[in-house]
Amino acid sequence: MIPEIADYEVRRELIRGGMLRSVSQLDQLAASFTYLPLTTAAIRKAAEFWAQVRNRGLPTAGDPHLDCDAILAAQAATMNEPTAMVATTNALHISRFFPADHWLNIQP
Repeated sequence: MIPEIADYEVRRELIRGGMLRSVSQLDQLAASFTYLPLTTAAIRKAAEFWAQVRNRGLPTAGDPHLDCDAILAAQAATMNEPTAMVATTNALHISRFFPADHWLNIQP
């Protein structure tokens, strides 16, 4: 699955860098996988995650930032898949909210 927030993070940098061919490739990739859209439930769960880590003194981004890590983890959490895991290069931050590991360590 490709979470909508992950697509956003990659796409914004490709667009900013003028990499239109790469944007097209991202579109093709997204068409090949299930796309996990942002939902109200996921955004509300992300707000809970955001507050929880700040209250524990372990924020994953500065207070004024959107904190895509919390949103990504919330998207995964709201799937209600007990064996789900986020494949990422940022497992340290994501795992504060939801099971995560470096994408190279995860076997299909």
